[in-house]
Amino acid sequence: MTETGRLLADLFLLFVAARLAGALCQRLHQPAVVGEIVAGMAIGPYALGLVEHRPAHGIFAELGVVFLLFTVGLETDPASLWRAGREAALVGALGVIAPFGLGYWLMNTLGSPLHESLFVATALTATSVGITARVLSDLERMGTLVAGVIMGAAVLDDVLGMLVLAVISGVTTGTLSGWGLLVLMTEAVAFLGLTVFFGRAAVHRITPRLAKRRENTGRDSVFALAVALCFACSALAEFIGLAAIIGAFFAGIIFAETEEAPELRRSMRPIYNLLVPIFFVLMGVQVDLPALARWSLLGVGALITLVAIISKLLGCGLGASRLGRRDALAVGVGMIPRGEVGIVVALIGLSRGVISTDVYSMILLMCVVTSVLAPPLLRVALGGRETGPANPEADLEAGGRP
Repeated sequence: MTETGRLLADLFLLFVAARLAGALCQRLHQPAVVGEIVAGMAIGPYALGLVEHRPAHGIFAELGVVFLLFTVGLETDPASLWRAGREAALVGALGVIAPFGLGYWLMNTLGSPLHESLFVATALTATSVGITARVLSDLERMGTLVAGVIMGAAVLDDVLGMLVLAVISGVTTGTLSGWGLLVLMTEAVAFLGLTVFFGRAAVHRITPRLAKRRENTGRDSVFALAVALCFACSALAEFIGLAAIIGAFFAGIIFAETEEAPELRRSMRPIYNLLVPIFFVLMGVQVDLPALARWSLLGVGALITLVAIISKLLGCGLGASRLGRRDALAVGVGMIPRGEVGIVVALIGLSRGVISTDVYSMILLMCVVTSVLAPPLLRVALGGRETGPANPEADLEAGGRP
């Protein structure tokens, strides 16, 4: 079979496994993302061996998470996000400080070298916005106050996490540059300002004209502009040292308030349904089950995972305490999954020789467990509440209770 044939066969297996496992989980009243990750672990090279690692898989995975965050941004109510800014900023900041501090303390107490302790602590600061966003979207909670706080905090977590990663990478490899860090911070602020303020204004002017052109020509120029801007913002975010998902999320935010947003959401749904399940299955495919099953790693890996869960619950829950206990708990749970973000940090540390393969496996265990546990826990934390847009100011005045 040619390389193209193998890739197509892999895509067939990945997509079918994702849909079947996702549907099964939904019938069991669990988020589809749990079934997709577990399905990937089952058909991957470390279990049934039906799908092997291929470089082309990474492209589909990256496209999947980019379109996931673009769709999430498109479905996010910007007004709720801005009004939740204070809580989101506090949750995001404590969601980095608490895991980093507790993670470093744990590894230092266990006698790990300084560079490994710092990298494990950095991996613990991550939040997989993709996993939480998928659950919130599936439960139709994207317009609520809790969702606004979680999404704002998760994006801030990623921005702060990238800055922490730049600092720690420089410290551990001896290449830290104060000027380089200042440039990265300036670029991050400029990028956010450019997309949020200038991008929104430009899109609001252009989309009505493109909508009229669609009526005359039958071509969906608004959809073409949205996809182009999604790719452009994602590429620009990667170029300046941020994550592509941050650019994709803000590209979606740009279109969220336009009159064409409802039609654009419908147009994006087929792409979402194709690529996003494949992304989560591929996350499961990458899990090295034999490495995680080694008793020498399980004990320390379990401690790291426990610290990962507790630090986000305490730090983020404390940051959201103004919302009331119930919503604060939901915010803390929503910030637990590390997913692909934590794995990326671990891969960087491993590729640069900063951490050992054992430490990498322990971080991977933490990422897998938090990614699988968070969706059902978040569903329980959000259970029994009405869906649909919320009034953030009224919720805050009532202590977070409707």
